[in-house]
Amino acid sequence: MSEPAETFHEENATIADRVFEQLRQAIVEGEIPAGSKISEPEMAARYGISRGPLREAMRRLESTHLVERRPNLGARVVTLSSRQLIEIYLVREALEGMAARLAAERMSDEAIEELKDLMEQHRRDVAREFRQAYFQTEGDMDFHYRIVQGSGNRRLIGILCDDLYHLARMYRCQFGMGGDRARDALKEHELVVDAIADRDGELAELLMRRHISASRRGVEARLAAQPSMNN
Repeated sequence: MSEPAETFHEENATIADRVFEQLRQAIVEGEIPAGSKISEPEMAARYGISRGPLREAMRRLESTHLVERRPNLGARVVTLSSRQLIEIYLVREALEGMAARLAAERMSDEAIEELKDLMEQHRRDVAREFRQAYFQTEGDMDFHYRIVQGSGNRRLIGILCDDLYHLARMYRCQFGMGGDRARDALKEHELVVDAIADRDGELAELLMRRHISASRRGVEARLAAQPSMNN
């Protein structure tokens, strides 16, 4: 007896989910470098799957802007120029400021307590000199992710958590941050959390915008030292 069509599609969807997450992690962490061509036969063999689930995973990677298709070139991991990176920071500055204001108004007391607990974990990480890991893992980005989710605005969540989140993580993982930026960023995070806990939306927005602006200036300084990215 043949397998029901519904079961077949559910299994394919589950496989596509798994491969999507594996490919996304490989791209974000640089295992599959920026600009790399993605060969469907090679990926299918690598993950031991058929073309159907792989193509679904690839479509989802395109929707998160980690993969792009170009005429006659096929699918490649996205390569961001310095201008494109700075554009992402400018968008984040405006929209995450709004998200912080809404979070101050809408986050539950329980969610705010969880955010404070996250800050305590981050303080321990930075105190142990895990500064690079703080930026390369989801630590710093998880702070932003939680606040955006706490805004309760589905449109903002879609733009910041789906469209930009993994691009920002990819940059962080592959280029990292230098100097004492991790310590400064942590202090800025703590001020934002304090404003949210005080239900001061106006201050939370101002502090979040200042925080992302400071990060952007640091990125601009680092990019200026990498002329190959200034395209």
